[in-house]
Amino acid sequence: MAPPFRAEQIGSLMRPQELLDARSAAGATTTYAHLSEELHRATEVAIAQAVTKQIELGIRPITSGEYERDKFYSGFFEKLAGMQVINDIPVGNGFRTGFPTVKTLEKLGVKTRDSLIAVDKINHVESAYLSEWKALSALLPPARWRECKLTMPPITHLHMQMAVGTAYSASAYTSDEEYFQDLGAAYAVEWRILYEAGLRSIQIDDPNLLFFVSEEFRSGCEVDGVDPDALLDQYIWAHNLCLASKPTDLHVGIHLCRGNMAGSNHIISGSYERIAKRIFSKLNYDTYYLEYDTERAGDFEPLRHLPIGKNVVLGVISTKSPELEDIEEMVARVYAAAEIIARGQSRTVADVLDSSLGVSPQCGFASMSKGGGEGMTMFLMWKKLVLMKDLAHRIWGENQGA
Repeated sequence: MAPPFRAEQIGSLMRPQELLDARSAAGATTTYAHLSEELHRATEVAIAQAVTKQIELGIRPITSGEYERDKFYSGFFEKLAGMQVINDIPVGNGFRTGFPTVKTLEKLGVKTRDSLIAVDKINHVESAYLSEWKALSALLPPARWRECKLTMPPITHLHMQMAVGTAYSASAYTSDEEYFQDLGAAYAVEWRILYEAGLRSIQIDDPNLLFFVSEEFRSGCEVDGVDPDALLDQYIWAHNLCLASKPTDLHVGIHLCRGNMAGSNHIISGSYERIAKRIFSKLNYDTYYLEYDTERAGDFEPLRHLPIGKNVVLGVISTKSPELEDIEEMVARVYAAAEIIARGQSRTVADVLDSSLGVSPQCGFASMSKGGGEGMTMFLMWKKLVLMKDLAHRIWGENQGA
């Protein structure tokens, strides 16, 4: 089964200045359901404008641009009973040894950051994203809801970054397995609520999963007494917990990149090769949205491990650079990737192109509210997304979406 869209935007869009000004005035770092009335109205206006623009330009899937959020991962964990926000965690020793984000934060002069820990049993008591979905879906007739997508953070997001043994208190859980079982159950409930409200596509954003290709992170694990390969296996198991009971026609994909901080900073470089076979064969996602815009992602050879029946959306358009890619070069790159997948699956390139591939930007355009690649503007963002659509049209013709 082909990806839902041959040309698929990753989710976040640059915020219009009016929305940034409103957020700054309100001091907002929270989620859609808890915005002030004035900021709520400004957010609604910005989302409506973004949806109108996506429809006008034929950009799919339709998203809210994550305009409701301060960061791409905001909203879910904060809504769970049993979770508590911990402020002012020292960047130097409150997080895993060798965690690549720490080095980037230290370079930026960040001394502390907040996180959430489980201080009691995790329980889903209220939907985190239903208000976001209702706000987006209200702008469209139900017949177009299948053209939409909502993004979420991964189940491993907190556990992976925090210092070993600090993701939950001893009074809440005695093992990682217990912690992930309850967290996975919470994801299943959230997905069911969103599904019953009409959502049919979810993207899990997990840039940290690619830290397992980094020597810095792997060495840090060993310093902490953790086997990095065993940890990756545990995280694959945790991801699959979320997927075990999802509705069969709910499409869930996973986005993997190497960081997308403001000013074009990326956190790591490195090929997928080290983890490709395990993540493609053992992770039970329908679709993999993969960063492939520059050489820091390595070549396409790891795609030989993609099993038949799974999809890859190639992120060959950069959100970090304002230069527009050459469409002919991008066409050639997509065919080069298809040849490697075809070789690994003993299929024809035509079969792979027809059943398994799409194109996208390598990441969203603003993973944080004030994000954006160096030199990127709203005007260039839309041009990039139109280029993505034109690239898909050049390869697949008119039949680009669901």
